[in-house]
Amino acid sequence: MSPDNANIARHLAHMAARQPHTPALKIPRGRTRSGDIDYLSLSFAELAAEVAAWRATLVARNVRSGDRVLVMVKPGLPLIAAAFALFSHGAVPVVIDPGMGRKSFLACVERSAPRALLGIPLARIISHIYRKAFRSVEVRIPASSSPTARMRTESAPSNAKLQMVESAPSDLAAILFTSGSTGTPKGVRYSHGMFNAQVELIRAAYNIQPGEIDLPMLPVFALFNPALGMTTIVPEIDPSHPASVDPQKIIQAIRQEHVTSSFGSPTLWRKIAVHCHRHQIGLPTMKRVLCAGAPVPPDLWSLMIPVLPNGALHSPYGATESLPVSTISAEEILAGPAEAAQHGAGTCIGRPLPANEVRIIALTDTPIAHLADTRELPVGQIGEIIVRGPTVTHAYDGLPEATAAAKITNSANGEIWHRLGDAGYLDADGRLWFCGRKAERVDTTAGPLHTEQVEPIFNAHANVRRSALIGLGERGRQRLAVVIEPVSAGLIRTSTDCRRFARELREIAKRFPHTSGIKLYYFHERFPVDVRHNAKIHRLALARWAVTAKGYESDPKR
Repeated sequence: MSPDNANIARHLAHMAARQPHTPALKIPRGRTRSGDIDYLSLSFAELAAEVAAWRATLVARNVRSGDRVLVMVKPGLPLIAAAFALFSHGAVPVVIDPGMGRKSFLACVERSAPRALLGIPLARIISHIYRKAFRSVEVRIPASSSPTARMRTESAPSNAKLQMVESAPSDLAAILFTSGSTGTPKGVRYSHGMFNAQVELIRAAYNIQPGEIDLPMLPVFALFNPALGMTTIVPEIDPSHPASVDPQKIIQAIRQEHVTSSFGSPTLWRKIAVHCHRHQIGLPTMKRVLCAGAPVPPDLWSLMIPVLPNGALHSPYGATESLPVSTISAEEILAGPAEAAQHGAGTCIGRPLPANEVRIIALTDTPIAHLADTRELPVGQIGEIIVRGPTVTHAYDGLPEATAAAKITNSANGEIWHRLGDAGYLDADGRLWFCGRKAERVDTTAGPLHTEQVEPIFNAHANVRRSALIGLGERGRQRLAVVIEPVSAGLIRTSTDCRRFARELREIAKRFPHTSGIKLYYFHERFPVDVRHNAKIHRLALARWAVTAKGYESDPKR
C-alpha cells in the first residue's frame, strides 16, 4: 500500500497490524446466566478479515470502484464492515437516516442514484415496492438483519488480509445525509481527505488514545472508532427511536465494559444522568462524554459532574457539512457561560479548533458567491456563522442551488467557506456563541430575536420540559410567541390550567428587556423533534401548528 494512499480504510489495516488482538467491536447478543451482557467480540485483526470478506462479496456481485452503494443494514457489525469494505474497494457508501420519513427518504434515494443496494431483506423488498425511487439500482446485495451476522465467502476466508484501492484526498468517499431539521435533507459529499482530517481533529481535540473503549449512541459515529484505534461497544438502543432508550442498559454496558468515552444527544444523556442520580450511580471509567445534536441545557452540565467523577462532559459544535468546528468543556462553561445562557446570552460553544477559522457575517437569506461580498461583523454582534477548515465539505450531492446557498468561495485562494445556517457571535475571548438556527429566527419590527436568547429563560420554570420561540405572521412584522412542552400533560388539561401557566410565564418574560414583549403562549404535549438526536425541535412545524391552535395571551391590553 502506497504511503500516499488517502483511503480512510487504511486506518483499520494499520490498527489490525498495530494491535491485532485488541477488541475492535463488541455487539450485544443477550445476557449470561449471571445477568452480564453477552457480546460477540471481534479483535482488530478479525474485523479487518471480516471487512475483507465483505469486500470479496462486493467484487463477486460486480460492484465497481466508484459505484454508489445505498447501505441499509443494522447498526453494529454490518454497518461498520459494510462501510469499510466499500471504502477499501473505492465504492461510495450512501447513508440515509430512515427515520426522516418515507417521502423524504425516497426522495434522497432517487436523488443519490445508487447503482447498488446493500440491504437487509426488508430494504430489498422496499426497493421493489418503490421502483421509481430505486430505479438506478442494478445490483442488490443481501445482508442479514442480525447485527451480529458474519460474512463468509470462499474467496475471502476468515484470515484474509484487507486490501484496498489507492485513493486521493479529493476522491469521493461517502455521501451522508443531513437530518433535514430545518429543511430538505441533503446529501453531503465527503472525500477521503475530509474523513482523515476529522479523525485527526477528533483525536487531538479530546486526547483520544488507541485502546480506549467507546460507546457511540449515534451509529454513524462508530465509523470513526476503527481509525482511532478505539474499541466500539454497540449500545442496546433502537436507532429509530433513541429517546426510548433504557438508561439502565447503557449504564450496565459502561460499567461492565469499562467504557472511557461516549457520544450522545442531550436528550439521551439527561435520561442517563437522572437515572444515575436517582440510584446514586457513578461512571468512574469515563474520561469524556461528547454531547451534541442540540445545545446542551445549562443544568445538564451540572447534573453530569457527580456522574463523571474522573471525566468531563464536552460539547462539540458543527454540522454534517463541517464537524467539528469548536468544542467546550464543563469546566469552561460552568465558569460563567452557563449562567449567562439563562439570561439570554445564547449558548457558548467554545473556541474554534486550531485548524478552523470562524467568522461572523451580516445575516442574509440570499446566496453569497464570493467571500469579498460578505460583511464581517465586530465582536459581540450577532450574525451568521461561517467556517473554513480541513473538514469543510465542498458541495451537496445533486443540489447545485443548495450548494450555492451554503458555500462561499474565497476568490484569492479558492478556499471554500461553509455557511452553517446558524446565528451567533464571537466574544472578546474568542469564544463562539450559538443563538439559534438562522431559519428559525423571529423577525419583528424591532429586529430579529433568536431561539437561544429566549428558550433557556423559560426552560428554567420547574414545570417546563422545553420551550420553543416561534413567530406568527409575515417576516419583518412577526409577532413573538412561545410554545411550551410541560413536564406533565396534567398541567395543561383545562383552559384554566393553561391561563394560570401563561401568567407565570409572562412574569418570567418581564424580567428581561428582550423577552418583555412576549405575551402569547401555546401548550403542546409533545414537541416534534428530529429522529437522529431526539433533541432538535422542529420549531417551524410548531409555528405552522400554532396558526390553528389555541393560544393564551397574558395581559393582552398592555
